[in-house]
Amino acid sequence: MNEEKYKKTVKYFKENRTANTILKIIYKILPLAVFVSYPILLLWSIIFCKNEFLKLLLVPAFTFGIVTLLRIIINEQRPYEKYGIDSVFSKKTIGKSMPSRHTASAFIIAMAMLYVNSVLGIILLTISVFIMLSRVLAGVHYIRDVLVGAMISILIGTTFLFIL
Repeated sequence: MNEEKYKKTVKYFKENRTANTILKIIYKILPLAVFVSYPILLLWSIIFCKNEFLKLLLVPAFTFGIVTLLRIIINEQRPYEKYGIDSVFSKKTIGKSMPSRHTASAFIIAMAMLYVNSVLGIILLTISVFIMLSRVLAGVHYIRDVLVGAMISILIGTTFLFIL
């Protein structure tokens, strides 16, 4: 997103009350729903599928660690830093924009759920797409940040949950 598009997008979501409310729900509530589903998945695996628990614990943890390490190494500026304008929800984090950890986390949790239950996995993957879009629309990530976060999770999830 270039500076002009960034400014227009942020202005639109700050000035349009309905759009702001919808974006806020997607930006704040959907990640919470996905992240709450993860301990439930782990608990379910302990009770009903003990042999899968370690895989369901370690693959997302590994993904989270890789994404966190990449964010530190790359340390890319966020759009609101680069353009000197507040994001829609006035986030203040400096750097660490690439890759998006919210996006990566949502996608790897969705992949873990998909491994266990295809219907719930598809629902969480769909929610993850909305989370991904909300990070860009709120002005806290570039499109490339969220795409890289999603791709890392899909690649690691497919490899370690479904192939190996």
